[in-house]
Amino acid sequence: MPSNRFHGRFETEGRNCDAPGCHECGEFRAPGYRGSNFDGPGEYRWFCLDHVREFNAGYDWFEGMSADEILAAQSPVAGWGATARAFRPDEVADGLPRWADYDDPLAAISARAAGIKSRARREAEAAMDGRFTPEEAKALAVLGLGAELDRQKLRRRYSELVRRYHPDRNGGDRRHEVRLGKVVEAYQLLRKARAFN
Repeated sequence: MPSNRFHGRFETEGRNCDAPGCHECGEFRAPGYRGSNFDGPGEYRWFCLDHVREFNAGYDWFEGMSADEILAAQSPVAGWGATARAFRPDEVADGLPRWADYDDPLAAISARAAGIKSRARREAEAAMDGRFTPEEAKALAVLGLGAELDRQKLRRRYSELVRRYHPDRNGGDRRHEVRLGKVVEAYQLLRKARAFN
């Protein structure tokens, strides 16, 4: 940690405390009048030690919230129900368990970590087998296959995944088009693999 920054103190270069009538150095930053948004990190107010302590003592993060909103914000799993892309119920990342399949965040993290380790193990085994290049080993993982396969098993798995993800085959569901693209790309690489020629 740089020696010029200790407990929130910043080096000042002619910056004065923003408290009215104070002529001390403004070494400590506090939230400004404009918060962070798409255009940048927002503005900060700069205070001396006494005034930043005063500001912090009077700062109310829950200002303007109802009792229910405060209770929800204090929950240990606050934000778990967010609708960010990775947390949507229909989101599946490379065959790993979906976040929405779990009520407990730790169970979801554990399952996804196990899936990642399993995929990494399959990739390593395929690469160590000597029949597949590292890129081909990753393609096998995308298809959920191990090194012990032949051309027939590869075609069967590819057909199964196309039926699952292609909108023409799954009732018009277009949510999995990105996943379908990865499956097609992986199959195109593997069908030309030296292991099958």
